[in-house]
Amino acid sequence: QPGRHRISLLSIPRDLFLETDAYGEQRINAIHMLGEMETPGRGVTLMQESIDTAFDIQIDRYLRLDFEGFVALVDAVGGVTIDVEHVVEDYAYPTEDGGTMTVRFEPGVQTMDGARALIYARTRHGDDDYRRAERQQQVISALASRLILPWNWPAAVAAIGRATDTDINVVDMVRYAPAILLSFGRFDRQVIDRSLITTTINGNPTPDIDALTEWLTERLD
Repeated sequence: QPGRHRISLLSIPRDLFLETDAYGEQRINAIHMLGEMETPGRGVTLMQESIDTAFDIQIDRYLRLDFEGFVALVDAVGGVTIDVEHVVEDYAYPTEDGGTMTVRFEPGVQTMDGARALIYARTRHGDDDYRRAERQQQVISALASRLILPWNWPAAVAAIGRATDTDINVVDMVRYAPAILLSFGRFDRQVIDRSLITTTINGNPTPDIDALTEWLTERLD
């Protein structure tokens, strides 16, 4: 909300089922893939439409960042500082060759490079998808704290240009900048948790629309 100098981060569980016009009810982590298989670029539009329909949230702009781009962006700003609240251990973290490896994060404040920050944000076997969403928001906030430092701007702009796909134009970026600067350290971080989700007869997690609408209104308006 640029006019109010406010930024809210909302994480949506990856296994949540949403309705799509073209493919019926699908997991949210499959909607983007299905759209891209249909037509390159369609994945973003399909995600926007599905989220708008389910949550009544209009998405005006998007920024898409893949794993490689995330690593490059974090490295470009000199890493991120994370306060790990408790031991995070995953005995089956996926590797690029299709195997798995063990990863572990000890409690305490630590600076992570891009590769390490990506593992911290992605790992989920040590707890669950909801705690992972909290870690992802923690990493995004830490990255934002690096992005507002003027001496990081040249490298960050270059990395963003190479690693992201977005429809945010220069004018919008200028409008959003004060919100990022003035809300630093005060990001509203929200995670859709189990209390806002129901399960269908087939075992598919779907949003409790009434509860979710009320919850979103209270937190994001």
